[in-house]
Amino acid sequence: MGKYFGTDGIRGVANESLTIEKAFDVGAYLAYYYGKEKRAKIALCKDTRLSSSMFESALAAGISAMGGDAYLMGYSTTPSLAYVVSHQDFDCGVMISASHNPYYDNGIKVFATDGLKIDSSIENEIEKLIDKEISLKRKTHEDIGHIYDYHKGIDDYLNWLDKTFDLDLSDMKIAVDLANGAACYTAVKALEKKGAELVVINDAPNGTNINLDCGSTHLKSLSELVKNGDFDLGFAFDGDADRVLFIDKRGEVVDGDKIMYILAKYLKSKDMLKGNMLVTTVMSNIGLFKALDRADIKYSITAVGDKSVADLMVKNDYVIGGEQSGHIINKYTGMFGDGLKTALNVLEVITSTKQDLLSLVSDVKIYPQLLINQKVKDKNVVLEDEEIKALIKDIEDRLKDDGRILVRPSGTEPLIRVMVEASDDKTCHDLVYEVIDLINAKGYGA
Repeated sequence: MGKYFGTDGIRGVANESLTIEKAFDVGAYLAYYYGKEKRAKIALCKDTRLSSSMFESALAAGISAMGGDAYLMGYSTTPSLAYVVSHQDFDCGVMISASHNPYYDNGIKVFATDGLKIDSSIENEIEKLIDKEISLKRKTHEDIGHIYDYHKGIDDYLNWLDKTFDLDLSDMKIAVDLANGAACYTAVKALEKKGAELVVINDAPNGTNINLDCGSTHLKSLSELVKNGDFDLGFAFDGDADRVLFIDKRGEVVDGDKIMYILAKYLKSKDMLKGNMLVTTVMSNIGLFKALDRADIKYSITAVGDKSVADLMVKNDYVIGGEQSGHIINKYTGMFGDGLKTALNVLEVITSTKQDLLSLVSDVKIYPQLLINQKVKDKNVVLEDEEIKALIKDIEDRLKDDGRILVRPSGTEPLIRVMVEASDDKTCHDLVYEVIDLINAKGYGA
């Protein structure tokens, strides 16, 4: 990770750590980098946060000032941008979103033409421009770039999804939580084309209610709706709709681990699971790994973040991977996470196998898990402390094959994340707080 770019682009509180000056510099450097031999062509997209239009204007100004052309898709999802950039004549795309974070945060993430995040070497150069270590000469006269409306990109994305998934959902009743976010501009249109009967909640964004007690990080309302209504299932997106989580007809959560299991097993049944391999991260539950063992499916575990998952998939030509959070990548339909695409993919499995969601995940027994975020003064000092490392090793030995512990730094905040999975909640609690208490006892807490 760089000084400003974390695991998911630049992110921070709007007008505090994330400023319009930084956004301008991101746009300017991208226009310079991709405009060395021709005029750069860059697509911009934003979620529904109050500050998103402000950052859109700053990015577009930076692009134009350096002679690039900015194409504004307006309010739409991260995957719609990734699709447009990877399927059309763009040099890159910039998404303005802080994903599942509260409205006052925002973020900037850049996609290359393969639909993946840009290389870290480009991020490093952008950081140099932000820190005034390098400078760029702005364009004048007819060399200044244009700013275009490009809402057509959203329609192109929806048409592609419609062609990709040949589904008839006319006999299904589905509850959908749009998180008052970017999915408000895509999901209903896509699902109605397939004939589904929809009940939609949290579909009225006002700039400050994105992810507010709703969406994939707050599933209680959707769970109650599905449990108490005559629904086949429900699903919820996060703010920029690159992830999705499901609710089964009992009102129980079907998380990213279970979604990956469904899709990997389905691809294996079609002889389409290359390498017989699922790529997942260290955050996946031990219950997923045990279910994959029983299904004779291999798994490769990488660091947290969709970028880590995608990099490993590309390197080894694997076709399915993702995160517990519901960020899933299916290479057959593009190397970018897409909550709507994943939802349609799961619905495809349901209609094809004639099994309901409950049956498809019945073999995955999720272990109790507790994750506590501890604020610290210095993440690196904590992780290098020999006494803390020894305690973690001791807990690993005590758990053996009946659980696990994971201690890692946050990619975007001054936090240490301590997670334990074990056979019961009390064990999880006791072991997590052994580590947390030691961190605080040594004066590392903030």
